[in-house]
Amino acid sequence: MLTRIREVRKARGLTLADVGARCDPPTTAQTIGRLETGTRTVSVGWLNRIAAALGVEASELVTLPDRVDLDVVAIIGAEGAAAPTRTMTLTPPAPGSAMLGLIVELAQGDYRAGDQLWAERLAKPAFTMALNRDVLVPRPVGRFAFGRLVATEAGRIQLLPTAPGARQMVLDPPWIAVVRQLLRSF
Repeated sequence: MLTRIREVRKARGLTLADVGARCDPPTTAQTIGRLETGTRTVSVGWLNRIAAALGVEASELVTLPDRVDLDVVAIIGAEGAAAPTRTMTLTPPAPGSAMLGLIVELAQGDYRAGDQLWAERLAKPAFTMALNRDVLVPRPVGRFAFGRLVATEAGRIQLLPTAPGARQMVLDPPWIAVVRQLLRSF
């Protein structure tokens, strides 16, 4: 398995010692170096520890033969577009097991017709993590509500729909799905 540990570590501006200290439990810079170079086999456990230390998903640390990463050639900021000061890549999104897909057919709120939304399914204890975010909420008989989660209390939620003129709703859903990724074609 080919890893991108060094690439991600350098992109984050961290030393081997920094990553080793951030691991739980901490480890040595030498161990991180051996894992980066492949002189020591990277187990799933090590991959998860290093990913947590770097603040990324474990999948971002492995090179998959069928995945194409995009080279970053410009960063658009206050001064316009400029070349990055270090090598950077963009990893295409990869769906997780709790991800759901939504398609916007009619523009409303911040969304345009044709947008694809990736949403992460959350159980009741995690509803507060989606406050002030757009969510999909299941309703009876295969229907759904979509809008901004504005409040939660005792498992019940208050939802402000994105459709113009729609009224705020109070619901008691078994789960919600918070929008995490917007894919838009131009």
